[in-house]
Amino acid sequence: MHARRRSNQDDEGSALVEFVALALLVLVPMIYMVMAVARVQSAAYAVTTAVREAGRVYATSGSDVEGRQRALSAAEIALADHGLELPAGGLHLRCAGGPCLTPGSRVEVSLSLSVPLPFLPQNLSAGTDLAIPVSADHVEVVDTYREPQ
Repeated sequence: MHARRRSNQDDEGSALVEFVALALLVLVPMIYMVMAVARVQSAAYAVTTAVREAGRVYATSGSDVEGRQRALSAAEIALADHGLELPAGGLHLRCAGGPCLTPGSRVEVSLSLSVPLPFLPQNLSAGTDLAIPVSADHVEVVDTYREPQ
């Protein structure tokens, strides 16, 4: 009987150790996945907002040059609100349905960027992109009652 008590006492506390080890094996990857999904979702919202606002300010501007400057500024502000930067040449503006800023023409705006995964260095392995691409498109119609430029 003594031997049996000893073996039970030897196992005492091992359930806690097993629970902690199992919890770490399950919770750490799950928390990382939630963080990565949250970062990508935030970037998706930011990109969608950036193209929408860029299209709006371009369609209401007085000239093509002013419109492009305002569109870039609006996109930069929308991305900065989510802690992102507008990549150089990342915002694309195209006019369809007539010359730019003529009544009834369409302004097509597109933006794509890569969202790095959290806590991973950019140069982890050569040739492998450890980022999630996010993109959005928006079409804004120039007001039909606007004075032609």
